[in-house]
Amino acid sequence: MKPVLQVENITKAYGKGANLYKALNGVSFEVHKGEFVGVMGPSGAGKSTLLNVIATIDSATTGSIIIDDTNIAKMKDEQLADFRRDHLGFIFQDYNLLDSLTVRENIVLPLAIAKRPATEINERVKKIAMLFGIEDLLDKYPYQISGGQKQRTASSRALVTEPKLLFADEPTGALDSKSATDLLESLSDLNAKQQSTILMVTHDAYAASFCQRILFIQDGQLSKEIFRGEQTRKQFFQTILQELTVIGGDVNDIV
Repeated sequence: MKPVLQVENITKAYGKGANLYKALNGVSFEVHKGEFVGVMGPSGAGKSTLLNVIATIDSATTGSIIIDDTNIAKMKDEQLADFRRDHLGFIFQDYNLLDSLTVRENIVLPLAIAKRPATEINERVKKIAMLFGIEDLLDKYPYQISGGQKQRTASSRALVTEPKLLFADEPTGALDSKSATDLLESLSDLNAKQQSTILMVTHDAYAASFCQRILFIQDGQLSKEIFRGEQTRKQFFQTILQELTVIGGDVNDIV
């Protein structure tokens, strides 16, 4: 089976000459359909840079990023915008909801921009709102709901287009523990039942324990890869903590 995502020898450099700094240095890996993959590492290791480059928010200096047979590293800005809208979903730590729109309208936005038929829009919104348990909030505004409900709204918006890849950048960073657990369980269920492909950057071992595979990045390079396999989520959590202690010296450094 062909991977959904192929990252091949990606570098991201800033500056020139003696001031040259490589935030990413020869990163390569693959993600297959239905995988839930986490990216972890110490502060400044390059994990957010990696996500931004793969997600077309930033561009790589060299290398190839192939999503579903399309090399996005060679696309022009206008092509990238269309590709991003049609094939990718994004969840950010700060929600990025529009306060002037209701929950329903925020979720609908990418479908409306894509000019989908009204009947299709209504069906998709109903389905995704049920999956995230926010069907009773659709007529409320973002200022009327909690942080956890905002993040589930943002997740619904990201997934309503049925993207080939969902990118999540510290999605639980602004949430309390219950809201974080609710979101992670929803994403895990979506991954298991809908075969959604998710790539999540996180510094949180608890959040990472919901993934099937973790890529560790240090100094702009992939340093290790671990798989959950037959471990329970709690067992995988302990495995991740051990790895973080090794690569960061102290778990509290992994921020």
